Amino acid sequence: MTEINETVQKKESLGKEIGHLLKSNLRDYMMYIVLILIIIYFSVNTDGKFITANNISNLFNQAAYVAVLAIGMTLILILKHIDLSVGYVAGFSGALCAIMLSKGISVYIVIPAVILFGLVIGIYQGTLVTRVGVPAFVTTLAGMFIFRGLLGVVLKTGTIVVDNDTFNELNNGYIPDLPIQSPLHLITMLTGVVMVALIIISQIKERNNKKKYGFKVLSTPIFVVSLLIIAAAIMTIIYVLAQTKGIPWSAVIVAVILVIYNMMLNKTKLGRAIYGIGGNDQAAELSGINVKNVTMFAFCSMSVLAAIAGILYTSRLRSATPTAGNAFEMDAIASSYIGGVAVSGGVGKVTNTIIGTLVIMSLTNGMNLMGVDAYMQYIVKGAIFIFAVAFDVISRKKAK
Repeated sequence: MTEINETVQKKESLGKEIGHLLKSNLRDYMMYIVLILIIIYFSVNTDGKFITANNISNLFNQAAYVAVLAIGMTLILILKHIDLSVGYVAGFSGALCAIMLSKGISVYIVIPAVILFGLVIGIYQGTLVTRVGVPAFVTTLAGMFIFRGLLGVVLKTGTIVVDNDTFNELNNGYIPDLPIQSPLHLITMLTGVVMVALIIISQIKERNNKKKYGFKVLSTPIFVVSLLIIAAAIMTIIYVLAQTKGIPWSAVIVAVILVIYNMMLNKTKLGRAIYGIGGNDQAAELSGINVKNVTMFAFCSMSVLAAIAGILYTSRLRSATPTAGNAFEMDAIASSYIGGVAVSGGVGKVTNTIIGTLVIMSLTNGMNLMGVDAYMQYIVKGAIFIFAVAFDVISRKKAK
């Protein structure tokens, strides 16, 4: 009888914990739910074309430049600023790549040079915001006009085709496989196993550290189930990719940038300073944080990532076009907000921003497969965007 009572109590306590977990983290879980619903909807309405290995690879390649922009935009929005110039900074950076490569300059010189150019843009815009005091909205809106104009000037003759295999492989190529005959891409499968192992180890380590310092942690059953769900999701994607050419290089580039920025935000003083300034910039300054320098870093970071995004986009198209950069900033901003960045600043995770990017790009990819009109696509993405922001505002009001 005692054992039965204990079992009932455990079930009740687990139920309460799950309910509290869902309620307190509903904002974070909602975007995963939306992404799953999008995948199911388009899988059904495209007769399974959406979840084919080739289309998933194509989706990752399409999403790469937006993901890179969104990671940088997350920092800007956490600090309660905005950067409207990133689209045409990316477009102009891609055009510079195409021009230099067409003149026979080595790709190993072109890519660092364009990234350095992005840094210069960040210093310029960051200086206007932090030292001169020009609002970020005005500074970057002017930047959007300037770089849109420069893109038109350098591409007056029209599209420039990039005939460089190394450059074009950045957003069209895939990681190599072992020289062993197999129906699956073995390196991709091995990469998936390593990723899952590293995530499990890091989560266990983080949980133990929280317990050590007296922080509340998930119960063991829920913790184990959450790890199993994460592992299953990763390995499912990996298995799908392994059925074709494997993991795209673009996904590797995004993953490296994501890991760097996630560690910076969560493990360094700079990351804590960014969150502190976003929460209350005056209090952060009084506590000894150099608000101007941190803000300068964010703008430099954003422009460097915009340059990288431009490289990826140009590589994807194998050419530089006069329309490159159009509305890129909108997708980046929408991805960040859908990913959970608070409209009031001070809150946001780059890992969640990637999910926001997948939501936006899955919508685009799926609607293209269904032949949905481009204008209707804007309406649908706008509706999803306003729903995400409204849900965030309402949920945070209720939390208070």
